[in-house]
Parts: sequence; structure tokens; C-alpha cells
Amino acid sequence: MTEDSLDRLRVLAHPLRMRLLSLLTGAAMSSAEAARELGEKQANVSYHLRRLHAAGLVEPAGEAVIRGGRAKRYRHDPASAGPFLDREPEEERILLSALADELTRRSAQRKQGAKYSTTDAEVWVDERVWQRARALAGELGELLHAGAKPPRTPGTHRVSATVALFRLEQR
Repeated sequence: MTEDSLDRLRVLAHPLRMRLLSLLTGAAMSSAEAARELGEKQANVSYHLRRLHAAGLVEPAGEAVIRGGRAKRYRHDPASAGPFLDREPEEERILLSALADELTRRSAQRKQGAKYSTTDAEVWVDERVWQRARALAGELGELLHAGAKPPRTPGTHRVSATVALFRLEQR
């Protein structure tokens, strides 16, 4: 694994950066706005936004006037992660571990009594089923990202989705 590939992975694998990417899919925000929403310090969020911007995962999306000053707002385009999807095996393991950690964090915030859907499968399927499952997972991601709204928009629900589909080694 090269130092460059490790740097790319570190950008995606940090839990706060993953939260920022999700948050900035639904709305453009400044570091101060994002910090308030996430309950983090503004300086910390600003640092992570700069890392995400340098990696090409968030883009400037206007400015906000805050206390008489101007602050850049950023937005995440989920399609910008495309170059990050070709990984070395060790990078994939680290990223999947980060996703599992994020799922654990989010599951502690699950609204009790609300309907939900889960699935877990380690099964053998033919190529047609495998390709269809991958297409449906991609469609789910596109649907959720395209429908993302700013936090607390009336009539919306805060939801979590984590999907990782992969083929397993033959045993």
C-alpha cells in the first residue's frame, strides 16, 4: 500500500468526516453550521472540511454571513467518491471497519418503536442475482442521496443506511 493510497483512505475512514459527508449531502453548510449540527467544535470541523475539500469530496457551495463575516459553505456530491472506490485489500478492510464503527454509533441512536429494515446474508447466489443485488444497493444509495434534505426540514425523518455488498472468497 502506498503512502498516497493510505492518505486517500484516511480521508474517508475518519468517523467525523463520514458524518460530514452525510450531513453535507442534504445541505450546504459552513464549518460553524456543521459543528453546531454535529455537536463538535468549529475548529475541528473546519480542519476536517479542509481535508475533505483537498481530497475532492466536498466543494464550495456559496458563502454564509455569520456575525458580519463570511464563511464558505460546502456541499458533498456522492458521485465524487468514485475515485476512492478502487482500493487495495488492506484499504478495503480499514474502510469496512470504519463503516461498521459508524453503524454501531448510529444504531445507538435508533428511534425505539419505529419500523426499520435489516438484512444479513452470507449466501451463495448466481451471477444474475449478484448483479441485481449490487444494482439495487446502488439504486438505494442514489435514492437516499438525491432525496437528502437539510437537517430538521419539516416532514423529513433522520435515517441511517449502511450497505456493504461484496463477494467472499471460496472455501
